[in-house]
Amino acid sequence: MHPTVPAAEGTRSVTATDGPHHVLVLNSGSSSVKYQLLDMRGGARLASGLVERIGERTSRLVHTPLATGSPARERVAPIADHAAALTAVAGELAADGWGLDSPELAAIGHRVVHGGQHFTEPTVIDEAVLAEIERLIPLAPLHNPANLTGIRTARELRPDLPQVAVFDTAFHTTMPEAAARYAIDAATADAHRIRRYGFHGTSHAYVSRRTAELLGKDPSEVNVIVLHLGNGASASAVRGGVCVETSMGLTPLEGLVMGTRSGDVDPAVVFHLKRVAGLDTDEVDALLNKRSGLVGLCGDNDMREIRRRIDGGDAAARLAFDVYVHRLKKYVGAYYAVLGRVDAVAFTAGVGENAAPVRAAALDGLAGLGLVVDEELNAVRGGGPRLISPAHGRVAVAVVPTDEELEIATQTYALVRG
Repeated sequence: MHPTVPAAEGTRSVTATDGPHHVLVLNSGSSSVKYQLLDMRGGARLASGLVERIGERTSRLVHTPLATGSPARERVAPIADHAAALTAVAGELAADGWGLDSPELAAIGHRVVHGGQHFTEPTVIDEAVLAEIERLIPLAPLHNPANLTGIRTARELRPDLPQVAVFDTAFHTTMPEAAARYAIDAATADAHRIRRYGFHGTSHAYVSRRTAELLGKDPSEVNVIVLHLGNGASASAVRGGVCVETSMGLTPLEGLVMGTRSGDVDPAVVFHLKRVAGLDTDEVDALLNKRSGLVGLCGDNDMREIRRRIDGGDAAARLAFDVYVHRLKKYVGAYYAVLGRVDAVAFTAGVGENAAPVRAAALDGLAGLGLVVDEELNAVRGGGPRLISPAHGRVAVAVVPTDEELEIATQTYALVRG
């Protein structure tokens, strides 16, 4: 197995005293590349950007040179493939003085969605690592191929530079077998690697540590329920800095109600739809992943629009909100039982950080568990980690902005620095 790497704590990064100290973080999708360049002497962002619609005539690159405060640069022109996309990114960075050939670039950190059971921590990429990521494609057919394309392209551009894979699933590999196993035939499960893996791991790792820091405690002393609520949503139970349960499973479909994903459903729904509606496997897959969740219930997956519709008396929007919150509250209660003692509940990601009504409704009626939201504190919009529970609250309730790029960069830098 690979060497353990110190994880990021709060907004601080590994201290760079000499040598190259920049890390480029790449998140390669099937037709997009998101990137950030960070200075690990303090975790400052030097530049960020997005290439989208790769392979189309209307490909778009938006580059923001954050360190200089200059306005974003945008260009729309055909970008044939990921190699062309990364070459264009390198050109934008070079224009700011930070090209891929910069002597200050220490490493490139790659987000990889699925690491299976094999990858439990960030890993320097070599041919064996690439082969294992490729072997895991059946578990993440939409994500791992794109991640591999980005990695291979970056390695071609800078074959001499250390490149590190940071896995969404890694933080959850500490779950006990009782949490990770599905109750199906064991031989079948083992043969096809069917188990609960979990996702959003870099976010859950970062936020659980930041929550402990907010409380002035070491992560090893704190039990946290983390609620990562974006268009994709997941919950985790973190005991003393270690994940012991999470809501997503073999795929990101299990668990909470999401923007377009159903979350938990009776597996027999699939059989019923095949028998009664005549849907084939791909059609059921598309239904549960793309036409369910909030959008399936009310036609919208933007929580702001749903709240606006509720204020206007829209019954479908109200039902969608209630289903969303009911599932969320159910998981909070379940994870409270799993942990036994809860020191904090932390809300993060787009909905978790910005939707005060969701936070209030998710914990409404849980005062008996020590979970209370202060109405005034909850209504305040702030940029940093903050408590929204009253001073007398038995359990801290926090809003903690996530920072997956910093987490990836910090783990990458710690590994290459040895």
